[in-house]
Amino acid sequence: MPGNNTSRASLPRIAVVTSDEALLLLMQESLRSRFHITPVETCEQLLPRLGEIAAEAVVLDLDTGGDSNEQVLGSIPEIRQTNEEAMVLALSRSRSKVLRGKVEQADADDFLVIPSARSELHKQLRESLERRRESVDNRRLREQALSRYSFCGLIGASEAMRLVFEAVMRVAEGKTTVMIRGESGTGKELVAHAIVANSPRRDKPFVSVNCAALPETLIESELFGHEKGSFTGAYGARPGQIELAHGGTLFLDEIGTLDLALQSKFLRVLEQHTLQRIGSNVPKKIDFRLITATNEDLEEAVHAGRFREDLYYRVHVVPIFLPPLREREGDIPLLVDHFLRLYCSANRLLLKQVDADVLEMLEDYPWPGNVRELENVVQRLVLMAPGEVITAKHLPRQILYTSTTRQESLLIPEEGISFDEEMDRIEVAYLQAALRRTEGKKVAAAALLHINPQKMKYLCRKHRLQG
Repeated sequence: MPGNNTSRASLPRIAVVTSDEALLLLMQESLRSRFHITPVETCEQLLPRLGEIAAEAVVLDLDTGGDSNEQVLGSIPEIRQTNEEAMVLALSRSRSKVLRGKVEQADADDFLVIPSARSELHKQLRESLERRRESVDNRRLREQALSRYSFCGLIGASEAMRLVFEAVMRVAEGKTTVMIRGESGTGKELVAHAIVANSPRRDKPFVSVNCAALPETLIESELFGHEKGSFTGAYGARPGQIELAHGGTLFLDEIGTLDLALQSKFLRVLEQHTLQRIGSNVPKKIDFRLITATNEDLEEAVHAGRFREDLYYRVHVVPIFLPPLREREGDIPLLVDHFLRLYCSANRLLLKQVDADVLEMLEDYPWPGNVRELENVVQRLVLMAPGEVITAKHLPRQILYTSTTRQESLLIPEEGISFDEEMDRIEVAYLQAALRRTEGKKVAAAALLHINPQKMKYLCRKHRLQG
């Protein structure tokens, strides 16, 4: 019977942890046609064998699978660590609500009270396993979809993001200075990382400096370094961030916030490829690729005299414009799915789902804080929304308010409306629809609109409608 053995071997595997022979026999008889069952008496015996068993599901008999319920439930994290896709099903002969609560707290996928009827056990197990398999399949499909629209940590399927991905690939191989432009929270540093990840300098130092975050009294020393004794508190020599980027990439975020004196000093570094620490007269040869970012209007800053024109032309060689989230049509569902996975996994929670209405509201919201704001909202929802489905009631107030305001603006534009004219228009539309439906018969149309025939005739005369 080799053919039969081959088909048996290909069946999905279930590991059953129980020392109850009657229960094991019941499960084998109920499920043998659909599953390959591997019996194990205790969790201690199961854990070392999980890898070789490659079980699609692990069934834990809470009453006979160990010394106590707590011991059996305590093995669930190790089971998940070995096989994160395996379904964990807890069985008990007790209907205790306290026990059910412990099972939920332990992160089991399902809890079944062992029924007396064999057919009922078969049905419950089959339904639980099918739900789990569908969940795993859906997760894989979402992961595949996400991977198609993921590029070096950047996520997006919109045309605007496709252009960003293409620009990154074009500039990555060279040494050209790149400026990433976009609103705060759009992910400018991620773009810088993507350029470096695809460049010959990928294994060299990547030094990131947020110019806006450094106090004016420290930024010169932070960028250029200093020698011992060069100023009060300089107890030892220290290289600056520019020097630390030698051979690699220097990323200056918010470069527009540098004062004019520092702009002048940095321009000399770019022109001469050397730098001097504070307190030193000895120039050092320096080699780095420069990537900058800004959310400012640098052209206006040059015009106003806040940014040197010669430095502007040095750093603005190849600009990459990163679109705000409100202009990335279709990207919000992808980003929401990504952040849900990220924060559910980080907090050891089952993957949560977002209600369709919620997704619609998130897509309608203008996101002034861009991707950073969306990430913060999803992180908060993962932690604060109970259950597996996030609904509209869990959303922050400003998103609900914006959604309501937008609906109101559709009804009442900024310039206002004529209420009487609008009501007449609605009235005519209903009357015409009813007359069309009833082929011009006013009595039948009146019945359709739940009004009496006399009122129907009056309204038709009022709006000059023929029956």
